[in-house]
Amino acid sequence: HPAIPPVQRRPLRCWAPTRSTTISTKRTPGPSPASTSRRSTDAATAAGICVRAMVVINPGNPTGAVLTEESIREVVQFCAERNLVLLADEVYQTNIYNTAKPFVSFRKIAAALTAEAGEERCIVQLANFHSASKGFFGECGTRGGYMELLGFAPEVIAQIYKLTSISLCPNTTGQIVTGLMIDPPTGDSPAAAEYAAERDAILGALRRRGEMSTKLFSELPAMRCQPVEGAMYAFPGVTMPAKALEAAKTRGIKPDLMYALDLLEETGVVVVPGSGFGMEPKDGATWHFRTTILPSDEKFERYVALFSAFHKAWLLRWE
Repeated sequence: HPAIPPVQRRPLRCWAPTRSTTISTKRTPGPSPASTSRRSTDAATAAGICVRAMVVINPGNPTGAVLTEESIREVVQFCAERNLVLLADEVYQTNIYNTAKPFVSFRKIAAALTAEAGEERCIVQLANFHSASKGFFGECGTRGGYMELLGFAPEVIAQIYKLTSISLCPNTTGQIVTGLMIDPPTGDSPAAAEYAAERDAILGALRRRGEMSTKLFSELPAMRCQPVEGAMYAFPGVTMPAKALEAAKTRGIKPDLMYALDLLEETGVVVVPGSGFGMEPKDGATWHFRTTILPSDEKFERYVALFSAFHKAWLLRWE
């Protein structure tokens, strides 16, 4: 990525403790991330909420979407305009299944916009994250990863280092795995060949199951789902019959939770209700859930059959 000059000293910004808000930047047909974020931020501010930061997960969790370079530029410019700290969770950056939409880091775009503006200091305060627990590594037990800070005042960085230094040292295995994640074997060595083979097999299987998920959720009645472009999730929507919505109201739970509980009880399949991510329908009827593409091919094929049968029967039940 283009180099960003060292951080220069400037006054610290301080905020009083307050409530937080979540801003969605999912890239779907319609309003741009900047216009959506501006509307959400203005509404939060009007409600007395002090919006201090934006968190972006790219590739997306729970949506499985991959942001375009244009969208990332809009988000960086918006955060610079509103003086928001930008927290970029990029732990799924290797999990890209749509070759037409490659992963682009927020660091790269922030550096480019800083150069375009003729500034010496990064135009936005950016923290980006990567982890060996995610991606195609999936080594959750090693507890390895990193955070990079750009555009922050030296005093802020010093305090973060201080807080980190008083914690226990990361375990040796986690440090080794993080190093290998950043600098994997290359060349024509046996280690490089084995690494590439395992990586390609894992990502190929995830891509295959992502395509199966997109096909499943796009073809079933009363369902829609954007393509699984990255990460390891699908986030389909279910347009629920009026009787199902009324039944959920009678039970005192949200419709997506009722759907998820019925699915669990009847098939053993676990999904996460979309309302847990703050996703609730504008039309009152289309509710979402998150599911994953992690199970093996054999288990995934069985899951597809179970889910398809359940969904069709569930809709008939509430007609």
